[in-house]
Amino acid sequence: MRQDLILFGPPGAGKGTQGALLAERFGMVRLSTGDVLREAVRRGTDMGLAAKRFMDAGELVPDDVILGIVRDYLSGDAAEQSVIFDGFPRTLPQARGLDELLDDLGRPLSAVLVLDVDDEALVRRLSGRRSCAACGAVFNLETDPPVEQGRCDQCSGELVLRPDDEPATVRRRLEVYSQQTAPLLDYYRQSPVEVHHVDGQQSIEKVQAQLAEALGR
Repeated sequence: MRQDLILFGPPGAGKGTQGALLAERFGMVRLSTGDVLREAVRRGTDMGLAAKRFMDAGELVPDDVILGIVRDYLSGDAAEQSVIFDGFPRTLPQARGLDELLDDLGRPLSAVLVLDVDDEALVRRLSGRRSCAACGAVFNLETDPPVEQGRCDQCSGELVLRPDDEPATVRRRLEVYSQQTAPLLDYYRQSPVEVHHVDGQQSIEKVQAQLAEALGR
């Protein structure tokens, strides 16, 4: 049975990891609007070309264009597959638009899954990331440290702290997420869709097991 769901989680909560595991485990498609947007631009679809005009002008792609690209994807490549929406919707207008789109396609949402992680744990997790200035490999001083301090295991390049991983920047990103996501969760709690919260500070395996349990799998 097809199940379409939304996976919410603040930056650093492990949303990408858990979404990828769910997709592989249950044969689902993980839909990142950024990836779908870039693919539509690459293919030169009508919606992709519309998006490119805004991107080339340095402007945000409007919701109606993003939703049009999502509609094209769900009507084409993912017409028969279950989908995990990762990082979308981000705003109430997008959530309402997605509901209308899915209703039109006869594939209403099955669930909303939320990864809960304490802000300070996220700050430690994200500010511990180090990226190789040479090859781009990513390490974490807490969970995946390099063999040699300050050096990349793959190419011995220098490991650096990216500006967006500075503690103050991480805290600001978390504030923005909270401001954007709280209204969305209220919206879905008032809808027929089930909202499931999972403690994202557990091991990857435990989080995955609880997500699967929430889906009745």
